[in-house]
Amino acid sequence: MAAAGAERPAANAAAPVPGPSPVRIHELFAEAYRLRLLRALEEQLAHCGFVRVAGTDEAGRGALAGPVVAAAVVLDFRCLLPGVDDSKCLPAADRERLAVAIRERCLGLAVASVSPQVIDRVNILEASRLAMRQALAGLTPPPDCAVVDAVALPGLGFPCLPVVRGDVISYAVACASIIAKVERDRLMVELGRRYPHYGFAAHKGYGVPEHLAALAVHGPCPEHRLTFQPVVPRRAPRRAPAAGGGED
Repeated sequence: MAAAGAERPAANAAAPVPGPSPVRIHELFAEAYRLRLLRALEEQLAHCGFVRVAGTDEAGRGALAGPVVAAAVVLDFRCLLPGVDDSKCLPAADRERLAVAIRERCLGLAVASVSPQVIDRVNILEASRLAMRQALAGLTPPPDCAVVDAVALPGLGFPCLPVVRGDVISYAVACASIIAKVERDRLMVELGRRYPHYGFAAHKGYGVPEHLAALAVHGPCPEHRLTFQPVVPRRAPRRAPAAGGGED
């Protein structure tokens, strides 16, 4: 029995609320600092008078099937989205979530794709350039300048700055890489329903063993890039016999 006069705890007293985890706070500060570094290039361009800075990147350049897809994005760099990074570094679920947020908060966005037939005709580098040029040309109003992942894009009417590894250096390019990757993945899932033998929904047209095995059995479909060596293997040309080394 409790001693007389002892105070009893209130039956409905609220449990103490734990404070924020020190680890969590550390992670938040680290992410804020990473994003600040990621937008440094765009801030420097803004100081030079370029207010509407676009980023552009492509997805699908190394695939054996499907289009190459490019996205161009203009963003408000005062409002950064936690988690934005090179699309290749992100799980699919994070890319999907971030793509929705980028579309909701961007100031301008355009997507373009170039078909396997055009890729075979002009080569994959020129097709990638074409897709990025079309995406940038689709921005309304046009940007003051653009940051491009690695390749030069002259003749667009505004400066284009090629940056090697742009998707890990530029916030705008990283956002464009996410949009391009998510859009291309969606297209490859659709192509997987049209051509179920190849497993496009799983590997998105890249040269994984399962894809190569399906090619060996079924041959290429209209969405394959016929100029890519794993799609249509080519025999090495025969060497001419050395002088005097042939049979009589």
